[in-house]
Amino acid sequence: MEAISTAGQRPGNPGRWVALGLIAFIDLILLYGVTMMYASGEIAFALLVLLIVTTGTWVFISNKGYSYRYVYPALLGVSVFIVFPLLYTVNVAFTNYSSSNLLPLERVKAIHMAKTYRTPGESYSFKAYEKDGHYQLLFISNKDSDKHLVSAPFGELTEPGEITTRLSSELPDGNELAFRDTIRIRHILKMLKIVLPDGNTLSMTSLREFGPQAKIYDEGPNDSLIDRRNGDILTPDMTTGYYVDNTGEQIGPGFTVFNGWDNFVKVVSDPGIQGPFMQIFTWTLTFSALSVLFTLIIGLLMACLVQWEPLKGNGVYRLLLILPYAVPAFISILIFRGLFNQNFGEINMLLNMLFGVQPEWFSNGFLAKTMVLIVNTWLGYPYMMILCIGLLKSIPDDLYEASAIDGATPLQNLFKITIPLIIKPLIPLLIASFAFNFNNLVLIALLTDGAPNIIGATTPAGATDLLVSYTFRIAFGQYGQDYGLASAIATFIFLMVGVIAWLNLKATKRFTE
Repeated sequence: MEAISTAGQRPGNPGRWVALGLIAFIDLILLYGVTMMYASGEIAFALLVLLIVTTGTWVFISNKGYSYRYVYPALLGVSVFIVFPLLYTVNVAFTNYSSSNLLPLERVKAIHMAKTYRTPGESYSFKAYEKDGHYQLLFISNKDSDKHLVSAPFGELTEPGEITTRLSSELPDGNELAFRDTIRIRHILKMLKIVLPDGNTLSMTSLREFGPQAKIYDEGPNDSLIDRRNGDILTPDMTTGYYVDNTGEQIGPGFTVFNGWDNFVKVVSDPGIQGPFMQIFTWTLTFSALSVLFTLIIGLLMACLVQWEPLKGNGVYRLLLILPYAVPAFISILIFRGLFNQNFGEINMLLNMLFGVQPEWFSNGFLAKTMVLIVNTWLGYPYMMILCIGLLKSIPDDLYEASAIDGATPLQNLFKITIPLIIKPLIPLLIASFAFNFNNLVLIALLTDGAPNIIGATTPAGATDLLVSYTFRIAFGQYGQDYGLASAIATFIFLMVGVIAWLNLKATKRFTE
């Protein structure tokens, strides 16, 4: 790309034209994609790609954008995978987007307009004939007659169309299709509107019959729908996202509307959401902090142990202690889920034999949280041990020899020499570990699935849910998918995590100074 800038002063340089041609080719492909996305209604994605095309082109062909070429890929990644999803999530939070209000108004209106009802009149069984890729239908009346209705020939259809018929005593030309072949072209038959000689129309009512049908609704002003049968008017309610009739009854499916701050207000003011949200938020912070603390303590102690020179076979112990880190986490979690099983788990069997107790690991909130911390500590301590082993090797042995001469105890060595010397390089890693545990969805989803449930919650909320699993269950769980509410909670989480990260950075900077 540098060649584009420097060669820009040399118009005759062929490399410049090759590079410009390549950029133009890529731009054309992306602009075609923008057009297709806009045509399909994906306006947000079309704008995103258009922004990428314009900024990327400017960066790579302009001399002023030369310094940005090396950071553009990183900025592009941040924009596409962080900023855009964040903005999209915030946008969804201001809507009623959910499993019951999934489509835009235009699509819902089209669904209602496509509804039909059976009108009085005769139904006809039919047979299909094919000749040279064209089809004809023979309609057989229940009345005694020496003539039958025969449709005009038609081919493949991509949109609904009208086909006329005529009375004839002869069969259509071509071969009669077997029933399985008739089923194969049913997508064509469903788009046909058969016009009879008397002007009445037929539509496909089953795989074997055409009958008189009519649309239920006619289009009215301002996206309203007029019922042909009784004259009732359906009007779109832009506050609830449903069509409503004259009595106020909602007619599904719903459509997506902007509902302002409703989702945010619901999170803050609804007792069934506010209480569980704050409870889960507190538990998320506690879980993340304790997980980091426990894994650090055990990892550091294990690292000191395997570094202890009098201990023979250090390599074997080191290998055995790292093994939990080598086993895929989901396997370990499922194993622990079986071990902690309240009725058949080995842990309860052992506790019952020794102490005569069988803890309710999955139905008691405190015990469930304890179990989650135990499992996560087991999964996380090898990582801390590996880090600590590397950091311990950087501490000069002279310090320990001098402390030994002064008569220092192992605990004094740990708190006066080891921890002060390794804590500064460990802090960024501890923050990263805290952030990882803050969003540890896999552990909760596989071990407890949030259980036990919080009593009184109006959303799917459990005592061991983290904020991320709580949001996931609202958005994609089996209790109803409320994407708008989940997005509002995700926005709150983003703000909280942002504040925590800022405080962490400030505290870290002050500590390291």
